[in-house]
Amino acid sequence: MKSENTKQRLTKMLSGDREEMNEATRAAALAEFSRVAMEYFETQHVDMNLKRGKNGTDVNVTFRAQRVKNFGTLK
Repeated sequence: MKSENTKQRLTKMLSGDREEMNEATRAAALAEFSRVAMEYFETQHVDMNLKRGKNGTDVNVTFRAQRVKNFGTLK
């Protein structure tokens, strides 16, 4: 029994290490998502939420757009 508990604890620790995001990585990801969002929308605040699921991590990036930036074409 003790070895099974240890195995479960180690498995949980290892899977958590793979899926947790430190603050530096989170800040870099948010900066990049914000940059991309600003190319297509007029927005001021981008947020990101991570939720661990069965088959990986669900990543949700949300923002409110005040305006869509449409591209013109040159002829």
